[in-house]
Amino acid sequence: MSHFVIGDVQGCFNQLDELLTRINFSHDNDQIIFAGDLVNRGKDSLRVLDFCVSNPGSVSAVLGNHDLYLMHLIESKVNDDCLQEVLESPQLNAIYSWLKSCPLMRSIYLKDRKETFYIMHAGIPPQWTFDEAKKYSDEILKELNKNPKNILSNMWGDLPNLWNNNLQGHERSRLIINYFTRMRFLNTDGSLELKTKDLKASDSLIKWFDLTIKNMKSDEYILFGHWAALRGTTDLSRIIGLDTGCVWGGELTAIKLENKKLYSVKNNENL
Repeated sequence: MSHFVIGDVQGCFNQLDELLTRINFSHDNDQIIFAGDLVNRGKDSLRVLDFCVSNPGSVSAVLGNHDLYLMHLIESKVNDDCLQEVLESPQLNAIYSWLKSCPLMRSIYLKDRKETFYIMHAGIPPQWTFDEAKKYSDEILKELNKNPKNILSNMWGDLPNLWNNNLQGHERSRLIINYFTRMRFLNTDGSLELKTKDLKASDSLIKWFDLTIKNMKSDEYILFGHWAALRGTTDLSRIIGLDTGCVWGGELTAIKLENKKLYSVKNNENL
């Protein structure tokens, strides 16, 4: 069995289909894990979700910020031009159930290589251990299935922006979600800075992975999406970005965990 982690699809089904052909994906023998942001902006979000829902034995994902936005639309029964086809789909209940089964973080341990791969949409802050991150991911997953409207309607906002073990309620869940799905830069005190997206940041801002790498063992890897401006480049061998800007005319990228080989297909469609 081979494991492939794929970066932000954002509704680009044709490129996903081409990438699956490129990696010679087998539903019977391989596993696909999406690093979040399956939907939005691209024209074929419904086809992407239908592919996921139709292949529960070989396809899984972590939630990205755009996926959470879709869940909010479903729960609040609000229309959206880009995602209306999904919202009007007869498969909406199945899609929503599948999305609610997706955590914010997954881990895969390859026994033969004695390596562990952690997969999330945006990243893991340096304040957390991997065990803590798993616990917080499970916390949000439980709440999304117990009381989704409560968490989805209160996840908006940039504050609080610094982790504290004593955080509770909506502030706690909002910050956990922001770390996992929106994080790019941190301030020097470790607090989240959520306004800056490009790489021309002030010297006072630090890329999250430049701090988190210091906590990692040599057999641990992080795979993430979300940050298209990086085009996958972190300059770190064990923290690998997979958002290579497909929906912006870039590429859709997958990594095979067994040999860490990257595969990409170009988006040549008019967007």
